[in-house]
Amino acid sequence: YEDHQQKTDNNKKKKWDVFVVSPSDNAYYRWLFVIATAVLYNWFLVVARACFDKLQVGNYICWLVLDYLSDTVYIMDTCVRLRTGFLEQGLLVKDHAKLRDSYVRTLQFKLDVVSILPTDLAYISTGIHTPQLRFNRLLRFPRMFEFFDRTETRTNYPNIFRICNLVLYILVIIHWNACIYYAISKSLGLGSDTWVFPNISKPEYSSLTRTYVYCLYWSTLTLTTIGEMPAPVRDEEYLFVVFDFLVGVLIFATIVGNVGSMIANMNATRAEFQARIDAIKHYMHFRKVSKELETRVIKWFDYLWTNKKAVDEQEVLKNLPNKLRAEIAINVHLETLKKVRIFQDCEAGLLVELVLKLRPQVFSPGDYICRKGDIGKEMYIIKEGKLAVVANDGVTQYALLTAGSCFGEISILNIKGSKMGNRRTANIRSMGYSDLFCLSKDDLMEAVTEYPDAKSVLEERGREILLKEGLLDENAESGGLQKEDTEEKVERLESSLDTLQTRFARLLNEYTHTQQRLKQRITLLERQDSGLLTCFVLCSGCVHLVSDCCSSWEESVQGEIVGGGIHKHNYFPVTQVRSESDI
Repeated sequence: YEDHQQKTDNNKKKKWDVFVVSPSDNAYYRWLFVIATAVLYNWFLVVARACFDKLQVGNYICWLVLDYLSDTVYIMDTCVRLRTGFLEQGLLVKDHAKLRDSYVRTLQFKLDVVSILPTDLAYISTGIHTPQLRFNRLLRFPRMFEFFDRTETRTNYPNIFRICNLVLYILVIIHWNACIYYAISKSLGLGSDTWVFPNISKPEYSSLTRTYVYCLYWSTLTLTTIGEMPAPVRDEEYLFVVFDFLVGVLIFATIVGNVGSMIANMNATRAEFQARIDAIKHYMHFRKVSKELETRVIKWFDYLWTNKKAVDEQEVLKNLPNKLRAEIAINVHLETLKKVRIFQDCEAGLLVELVLKLRPQVFSPGDYICRKGDIGKEMYIIKEGKLAVVANDGVTQYALLTAGSCFGEISILNIKGSKMGNRRTANIRSMGYSDLFCLSKDDLMEAVTEYPDAKSVLEERGREILLKEGLLDENAESGGLQKEDTEEKVERLESSLDTLQTRFARLLNEYTHTQQRLKQRITLLERQDSGLLTCFVLCSGCVHLVSDCCSSWEESVQGEIVGGGIHKHNYFPVTQVRSESDI
């Protein structure tokens, strides 16, 4: 039994040793809510109790319980901070020594230590009705800001949260100003002049509620500068009112700036969408598009905005890494893609590739998605709406396609022997507004290039469907996704040729630029390595070239003239030498 108990204790100790809180966990966020509540309690009630005596004296038992409960939360928060991990090279650090050192070196640690100092011990000499001793508890405010930041990131309504957060800050400032006004009034004497708080001996100002509401009203009017209050009488009162006016101006500027920014952010999507509509309207008016077509275009835009389909999914998701973008696309579109007959037996990797290539399209009432005889270059999957297979007159209906149906999948496979070929065999028209997913033939071919087995499965699956429906000529030569029309081959070759020409022009430009830079460097090096000092020495009617290696001009001349005035170097008549190049 003792061994078992010892093993249990050891296991608990090991679990505690490896206990580390990740800042991204939900548990950590919930703890931030708890500590933020304790901080807000101190910020609102400690100053109120210090200024309004009736509030402190009348409920001091309740305040003692709440005070020490918040102190307990503060101490627990310090322990949580010591166990809060951080990322290093992308991994969560769980080394307790590193976590402790990282926390101790921060300013937050110093503030946390000061905030839990037992200043309440001074109650022994001052009495329990001095909550001013707990003002150090206000220094835990960074945890409250951290909670607000994480909430703003997590909420689905960030703009509304920002407005509420701004209102909270303003209320805290007004509340503190009201408390300070009452404290100044007490120190100067209640009712001693017209500016201070009236004497509480009057029945209408004797209650605690009326006292606080009056001070809050005065503080609001003063800070917002929208009301007339009694003018100050003493110098101290004037200084306090001037300070309040300055703070009020800052508050007003903050409100205007933040609210304006929030409203702009809330309307950013609508403004961008409206700009697109205005551009289309301007173009249609400039090109004199018919009123009927213009009305259809505007109704299409209205449908997009009303049904929240105006967001470009590719634009929204472009900042995400490929892995996350693929996971979102799979979560949204994979079930829809699995409904397509030819994709039911495909491997998961190919389905993921195809999901990323699906493009949403919205069609208006009466729009033709495809017409009989058109070359099929894409397939469609119906997400919402109803489509009708109609005759050439556009009225007679042969069939009705609803959500989950798909069409055009066989034509993009281009299977040899198909009696359909790669052309559409029917007219398909949208009955109302229809939301479809489109997958082009080029995207399919690009995806199956990396999956040869899946390509064979697709071809075989397509041939089975055609054979079952009697649309396959079995005597025809087998083909598949690798068979392309001559026109498509020519287009691909032209595209490749354009790409090669562009690359060649870029390489030629780089070569020319590099060649010029090399010439410049060679010229510079030649100038630097030239060690000769070219001088002209006039001696006995001749010009002499003197080397700079000689210590002086005199040494050069004396050392190089050999008896009889005959010089080692070549001499040139003065009349023949006009420049250094002649030498």
